[in-house]
Amino acid sequence: MKAFVAGATGETGRRIVKELVERNIPVRAMVRDLEQAKAILPDSVQLVVGDVLKPETLREAIGDSTVILCATGAKPSFNPSSPYKVDYEGTKNLVDVAKTKGIEHFVFVSSLCVSKLLHPLNLFWLILVWKKQAEEYIQKSGLVYTIVRPGGLKNEDNNSSVVMSSADTLFEGSIPRTKVAQVCVEALSQSTSRNKIVEIVAKEEAAKQSFEQLFIGVA
Repeated sequence: MKAFVAGATGETGRRIVKELVERNIPVRAMVRDLEQAKAILPDSVQLVVGDVLKPETLREAIGDSTVILCATGAKPSFNPSSPYKVDYEGTKNLVDVAKTKGIEHFVFVSSLCVSKLLHPLNLFWLILVWKKQAEEYIQKSGLVYTIVRPGGLKNEDNNSSVVMSSADTLFEGSIPRTKVAQVCVEALSQSTSRNKIVEIVAKEEAAKQSFEQLFIGVA
């Protein structure tokens, strides 16, 4: 297995890279700024320059990777087209190239509540709407996929247990980005994660379960 990470220098993406490295999985991390990436990511990571909004850069960037983890996301801005371009068009570009490269598994970091049109986050230029459109494009692509929908993201880890549920069943809660990264990487080795949407939060009172148990429990 060789993992390609899009959005590798983002808060969630860098934790995905770290989790892959800790499991001795070779990583190609796609970045736009090499110097910034060198300061953020582990030395063992192979850095490649590319941009999901420039599809001509993706084929070479993916290289000989066998799996893709996509943790891209539009940053808050005054540009109303940003969520459409990054969350939908960029993901679509990556999926299209992944199909031509024979990628074995595509893991996509989405968001809780993407099916709720009236959610407050959609005031940010319909960001959840475009994430949902990206999900649907992945589902129809023919690629083996796992779509991970985390609750509110926290930078600090905690000792709470991961709670995993099927699509459109969790509507509140939060989770540390480190645990999101663990779920994303674990999905690559769990056969029961394939072609599923999983919603995840962390709860202090929840019973601890193995990742195998968590994925099995999602329809």
